[in-house]
Amino acid sequence: MSIAPRTDRAHRAAKRYIFAWGAGSAEGDATMRDLLGGKGAGLAEMTSAGLPVPPGFTVTTEACNDYFAAGERLPDGLWEDVLEAVREVEARTGKGFGDARNPLLVSVRSGARFSMPGMMDTVLNLGLSASTLQGLVALTGNERFGWDAYRRFIQMFGRIVMDVPGERFDQVLDAKKAARGAKQDTDLDADALREVAAEYKAIVQEITGRAFPEDPLEQLDLAIKAVFASWFGKRARDYREYNKIAHDLGTAVNVVTMVFGNMGDDSGTGVAFTRDPNTGEKVLYGEYLTNAQGEDVVAGIRTPQPIAQMRDVMPAVFDEFQQIADRLERHYRDVQDLEFTIERGQLFMLQTRAAKRTAAAAVKIAVDMVEEGIITREEAIGRIEPSMVDQLLRDQFDPAARAGATRIVKGLNASPGAAVGRAVFDADTAVEWVARGEKVILVRIETSPDDFHGMAVAEGIITARGGATSHAAVVARQIGKPCVAGSADLVVDYGSKAAHCAVTGIDFKEGDRVSLDGTTGDLFLGALPTVSARFEDQPELQAILGWADSLRRMQVWTNADKPEEAAQARRYGAQGIGLCRTEHMFREGD
Repeated sequence: MSIAPRTDRAHRAAKRYIFAWGAGSAEGDATMRDLLGGKGAGLAEMTSAGLPVPPGFTVTTEACNDYFAAGERLPDGLWEDVLEAVREVEARTGKGFGDARNPLLVSVRSGARFSMPGMMDTVLNLGLSASTLQGLVALTGNERFGWDAYRRFIQMFGRIVMDVPGERFDQVLDAKKAARGAKQDTDLDADALREVAAEYKAIVQEITGRAFPEDPLEQLDLAIKAVFASWFGKRARDYREYNKIAHDLGTAVNVVTMVFGNMGDDSGTGVAFTRDPNTGEKVLYGEYLTNAQGEDVVAGIRTPQPIAQMRDVMPAVFDEFQQIADRLERHYRDVQDLEFTIERGQLFMLQTRAAKRTAAAAVKIAVDMVEEGIITREEAIGRIEPSMVDQLLRDQFDPAARAGATRIVKGLNASPGAAVGRAVFDADTAVEWVARGEKVILVRIETSPDDFHGMAVAEGIITARGGATSHAAVVARQIGKPCVAGSADLVVDYGSKAAHCAVTGIDFKEGDRVSLDGTTGDLFLGALPTVSARFEDQPELQAILGWADSLRRMQVWTNADKPEEAAQARRYGAQGIGLCRTEHMFREGD
């Protein structure tokens, strides 16, 4: 089955809701973020630049807002325009949506104006059914790949679109791995994955009372509506509240031709930054997995490899990716966060956006880009938020106390900083304890977007799985929280609300005080003392604040009640004292 072509190319809807890209041309560009969202604008811009981008189209943010304004009903004519856009993708790929012999599969991805990593929904491998699965297997000659794609689709569609609890699917997969003696998902063969898919379908039938949908057009209709609905999901609302993003912007929906990173050892997927988002160092930073799909990296399902290792495994692909990364950073004049997939040795770019970064990285990158002639001093100053300066002047662990502390476990230093608090094992508990005045460290096997409200109030986050580009790491860097990810030796038991390190043998439970060092990747038992950060030791911060001094029109005066406070204010560059409460000095014994 494929959709019969339409000769009339006029849009049926009252507004233009669809913008397509493919074959080196695009109907949008990077200036259209409000309408196309960041992801759609990036895909269009990369396509126009001649980069390898799978064909697809964007349903605009206006369509999302009009959908809700109409009582959660697609605007008149929009569905017909979606079908026409699918026909164009069919023509560009030579495949048919629902064609059992040569199936076109797509991903349905969210994309708001502002980056909201992981807070809204994505569905991969859409278009698979019992009939198209056989065509996919025949075309690729890889039965295991076909069943792996199908079980992933049922799992993702069932959870996101049909509201099936994700842990039900996880339990089936974990049990199958245990029964087959498999350590990783990739160790399961085609027969095992066929059994998993059948059990997934049975779960969908049990929970929803209906069979898993086999019609690709019904799948697409439901997935578009589910992505729209995720704009008002709890985690997306919480994220917007925290970051002061308006609730009336809406999300676009991007329908993108699927490319597959799970087709064998010559395939893979990854996330990379054009500079280190922790330190700002000018080096390609990121992670990738062979024989995997994108959610495996960002969700922390498997611990990925540093992207530098891809140079040894796929040297030609790595060189091409490095060139594209450099080109995109120059084009956007900012550090880029890139998603990519390699299908049988061919590289495809799936996303580019401005990268989230730590305060230290933001300052170094801004200064370096001025020195490299990429941006002006004025632009550099505009990229530094006041909160970033505050973060750089926060306390750090006392080196002497740290040297004698009991280290529980070591992981990846995913987001720098020092944090002390009581261990909690779920986001709701974190919120409850903070509300009563406690400081907490959130301990998770891996975080998901549903944990955001707990991450936002925690002093720091540690996860047992995931890497430096996992959900926990990316969000922690954005909100300025210390984070240790991929602590592989940490065994977390949600049932008993306790954790154990398999190497050190140290246990801790909910309520125990722990100290987390996101700069080194260490978790310590107990509460370590801290020392003040030194402004004098941060030359990049001094440089950018010096530039700000040369442009400001007001003097900077400070509050100081004691001589030592006035001395510190002078060291930090203040021009005077704006407020001095003499009674504070009178309370001092001397």
